[in-house]
Amino acid sequence: MSIRFTTTARRATVTLAVLSSLGLVTVGCGGGDGGDEKPKTSASAPQEGDSGPSAQNRDEEEPLAELKGTNGLLLQITSADRDSGGFVTVNGMLNNEGDKSVAVPSALSGNETEIIRNGRSLGGATLVDSKSKKRYYVLRDTDGRPLTTTGFSTIKAGDRLAVFMQFPAPPAGTTEVTFQLPTFASATISIAGCARP
Repeated sequence: MSIRFTTTARRATVTLAVLSSLGLVTVGCGGGDGGDEKPKTSASAPQEGDSGPSAQNRDEEEPLAELKGTNGLLLQITSADRDSGGFVTVNGMLNNEGDKSVAVPSALSGNETEIIRNGRSLGGATLVDSKSKKRYYVLRDTDGRPLTTTGFSTIKAGDRLAVFMQFPAPPAGTTEVTFQLPTFASATISIAGCARP
C-alpha cells in the first residue's frame, strides 16, 4: 500500500516539521480586530524529559463520528478543524474490520473526471451545510489533484489507514455539517477552530 502526496504537500510537511523542531510554528487564532494580540498556544519540539501525548492516548480518544462502509470498512472521523485561511481539514482513520483484504471502492474518488484522472482518493467526500443549504467538495490543487489522501487501493484485514480531506470552510456561524462519502453512511460532525476573518 502506498500513499502519494503532491509535491506541494510534501514541501509543506517538510517545512512544517523543520519550523516545528525549531519552535517557530504557532497555532491559534489572532485577535479579530487585527491588533497585536499573540496566538493563544504555540507548538514546539518536546524537550528532553517531557511526556507528550502518546499514540495510545490518541487512539483512545472518542472519534467525532464512525461511518460504516461496505465489506467491513469503517471510517472514524477524529477531527474537523477550521483554520484562519478559510479551510476545514477533516482527519480520520479508515479501518478494515473484516477478516480479508478489501479493495477500496473506486466510488470513494467520486465521479468528477479531473479527480478520477489522478488515481484512487477520497475525492468524493463532501460536507453539507444544511443551515446555509450548501455542499462543499474536496479542494484540489492547480493540477486538479484532490487535497486528500490518495494512492491506496487495498487495506489488509485489521489494518488502519490515516486519512485526511480538505474543504472550503462554511460560514463562521456553521459549527455542524453532515459528512458524506460514497458507499459509507452519513454522519453529523462538529467543526472546531478559528472562524474565517
